[in-house]
Amino acid sequence: MKRARVIPPESFDELLARVRRCTICAADLPNEPRPVIQASESSRILVVGQAPGRRVHETGLPFNDPSGDRLRDWLGISRDTFYDARSLAILPMGFCYPGTGRSGDLPPRPECAPAWRELLLSRLTKIRLTLVIGQYAHAYHIPGPKRSVTETVRHWADYWPEVVPLPHPSPRNNLWLRRNPWFEAEVVPALRQQVAQVLALPDD
Repeated sequence: MKRARVIPPESFDELLARVRRCTICAADLPNEPRPVIQASESSRILVVGQAPGRRVHETGLPFNDPSGDRLRDWLGISRDTFYDARSLAILPMGFCYPGTGRSGDLPPRPECAPAWRELLLSRLTKIRLTLVIGQYAHAYHIPGPKRSVTETVRHWADYWPEVVPLPHPSPRNNLWLRRNPWFEAEVVPALRQQVAQVLALPDD
């Protein structure tokens, strides 16, 4: 009697390679697909953005733009720490640059999250802090009644300390930051402290 062939489980590196080869929404993208993600099974912090912008698409490095500079300042960490996948996983709601519309970048492609999100998240078992940036990420990762970005961020303590909702750090949000000074006065200091504590945790 022939023995059934045993197929070994997919490694995390193989899963990431498969994600980076994804072309499911190629027909609807302005450029060739280039999924931009960062993750390791040892990642402690998960950063959930919207979708890569044009510059990120060109460089293949997430948050490699002024938005990333502001986000790293909010977190109180260096570029080296930010781009260390052993510390931070970066999984936007859409992995490819969706193109630009009349008022900025288009929303993340809707095909991406159903295809990959839960599969990846199920392997990130060491995440202790999830940073959720912008309306599409809020809608996916924060349960309960849907609020505006401002109201969700204003209620940040409801989700603390495992999840922190954030506004987008884009320069386009400078007006929002001026109108909501409580964010940088109250949320950012607490966020920096929590990030430092999570990164300092001993290895499991």
